Amino acid sequence: MCTVVVLVRPDHAYPLQLAANRDEHRSRAWSPPAAHWPDQPDVVAGLDRTAGGTWMGVNGAGVVAAILNRSGTLGPILGKRSRGEIPLLALRHPTAGAASQAVSRIDAGEWRDFNLIIADRTGAFFLRGVGEGQPAVIRLPPGVSMVTAYDPNDPASPRVTRHLERFRNALPDGPGDWQAWRAMLSDRSGGVGEQMNVVPRRDFCTVSSSLLAISAAGLITWWFAPGSPHETEFLPVDL
Repeated sequence: MCTVVVLVRPDHAYPLQLAANRDEHRSRAWSPPAAHWPDQPDVVAGLDRTAGGTWMGVNGAGVVAAILNRSGTLGPILGKRSRGEIPLLALRHPTAGAASQAVSRIDAGEWRDFNLIIADRTGAFFLRGVGEGQPAVIRLPPGVSMVTAYDPNDPASPRVTRHLERFRNALPDGPGDWQAWRAMLSDRSGGVGEQMNVVPRRDFCTVSSSLLAISAAGLITWWFAPGSPHETEFLPVDL
């Protein structure tokens, strides 16, 4: 179960800020964010080397897309496409609104259940795919929204119940003010399902972490930790 925290603040110097932890099997090979796709040269995203898709990326127009599994759907399944394709579909579009509308027209039955965040400096959208029909689209309100394997801010998620108010009480001004959010992304406290930074269980744990901001002028800042964030340095992504 991954986590994406989205802060939407219209009229702020940084109207979009995002924090994310990727939880995955350590044996699943991946590469850090870079321009991995020749047919989409403006896209910078992490590469899942197993299936060729991504869990999170941005394009040159300032659109960010991040995908998560829904509860009970971890891993691939015979007959379903890789969910890592879906952010790349979104990142073919110049705005979050256009990307959300495009993804809302796909046949969700081709993939296992997914949650998708699409955002830019004008706002953020949550899309829910439940294995049939077309994905639902919800525009996220101003403020902090937290998405795990459930709907945004759903108290059924133990992680949301434990950490959402902590993020809301530590709003960063921008990339120079991420210390509190970095500490929360690194937090290993709590029981199973509550931990932001998942302690290894067999082969599964938090394998990378991101902090991203888009300024009102469209400048993108992305810091990436290529490992568990409590022990791995966050470094700027070359955009």
